[in-house]
Amino acid sequence: MKKGDIVTGVCSRVDFPNRGIVETDEGIVTVKNVIPGQYIRLMINKKRNGHAEGRLLEVIKKAPLEEAVSCSFFGVCGGCNYLSLPYEEQLKLKEEQIWRLLQNAVPEGNEEFSFEGIKGSPRPLQYRNKMELTFGDSVKDGPLTLGLHKRGSFHDILPVSECMIMDGDFRRIADYTVEFYRDKNIPYFRRMSHEGILRHLLLRKAFKTGELLIGLVTTSENGIDGKAEDANLCIDEYKDGLIKLLENGELTGTIAGILHIINNSLSDIVQSDDTRILYGRDYFHEELLGLKFRISTFSFFQTNSFSAEVLYGTVREFAEGALKNAPVIYDLYSGTGTISQILAKSAKKVIGVELIEEAVAAARENARLNGIDNVEFIAGDVLKVLENIEEKPDLIVLDPPRDGIHPKALPKILDYGAENIIYISCKPSSLARDIPLIYERGYCIKRAVCVDQFPQTVNCETVCLLSNRKPDSYVHLNLKMEDYYRIKDAEKEQEKK
Repeated sequence: MKKGDIVTGVCSRVDFPNRGIVETDEGIVTVKNVIPGQYIRLMINKKRNGHAEGRLLEVIKKAPLEEAVSCSFFGVCGGCNYLSLPYEEQLKLKEEQIWRLLQNAVPEGNEEFSFEGIKGSPRPLQYRNKMELTFGDSVKDGPLTLGLHKRGSFHDILPVSECMIMDGDFRRIADYTVEFYRDKNIPYFRRMSHEGILRHLLLRKAFKTGELLIGLVTTSENGIDGKAEDANLCIDEYKDGLIKLLENGELTGTIAGILHIINNSLSDIVQSDDTRILYGRDYFHEELLGLKFRISTFSFFQTNSFSAEVLYGTVREFAEGALKNAPVIYDLYSGTGTISQILAKSAKKVIGVELIEEAVAAARENARLNGIDNVEFIAGDVLKVLENIEEKPDLIVLDPPRDGIHPKALPKILDYGAENIIYISCKPSSLARDIPLIYERGYCIKRAVCVDQFPQTVNCETVCLLSNRKPDSYVHLNLKMEDYYRIKDAEKEQEKK
């Protein structure tokens, strides 16, 4: 095989994340966006050191377990790769992927641990509680469109009126918004020329309380640096139309707030230079496991509220099984403090550390709402904050962002020697990267379970209970305990230098 060759083959398995192993007459090729059992046509786009990677051109024959789907953008949008599989088959596929990933990551001879399979989402469809939709067009110079980027394209936008994983209220609000601004002939923001007005529509919903937060994101009305012509966004008329949707019974939820968010950044991200409240407030409330959470416009919150209860319930179960004598718990990468508050009843004190100050402020407010007074939230980088905390942890909970824990922070966390660590990973490949160091520092995986936070997609959450096995590691390293600590102290002195 060489670059540019077009070949056919059958996908024998899919490794996490989204790496299909395709068997062809010419050899093995790695291809994204495929399902085990599919017979496909592909183009070789990379060949290096005997390893070939290809790009999917066509599914010639579906996998035996695939079913018909009602979304006409399936395979084009790129969001719901597994939509054509029955949900039980999706769970089996993800469970096998994570099991292989963990087995390959742990050092040889340590592969035995309690793998507890996968927990599915109580709602596999219409579960997303947050969407960031983009204004644009589906074809060059076509009519205004609001939706998601086409797979592999920075420009083409696909409408979301058929989207199977977003809430029905989101679809109705998106349809109203694009129809309203098509009639007003307001231009969308073009990234290359930096001209235009309409950028994004931010939608958030609490499924327990039904509260909706709607944010229209635009440039200033004269565009960035005045390059666009003046435009009348008719913002009050737009707001009144949204309220009428609610009054007419076209929405199942209630509107907590309608916002106009000004974003003059050149990059294609949803952010606020200025936020104007048009109606209601700039936050909403959600409930999880009997606790209330105030969630502001840009605060992080789990995308799937239904599965989040399963996830946090699992963390609580792992923690309660590992806790002794009312301990101190570190909740690192604590976000808006959800885990800290869920574990507070089982602890003497919980210390949450989070880099984003807005999230820390929200965490403190949430603790106040729930009457929890044994939690402390600290704003700062985990790597730096740990040096200044006096209380030593009995249990550490790690819930890092997708890229995982900073390589310099992980050794510091492990050096605390906490008896147990709970590692929550929304990107299991980042967890797999960290596992060799975790074992090297004297920990092992005691329990592991998958939680499907993202049905229909290739993503999956993983929770691991890590147990401190330092007494065994002394034997393995052929060191006496005092020698072990002497070496550790020498390493710390060297780091200071």
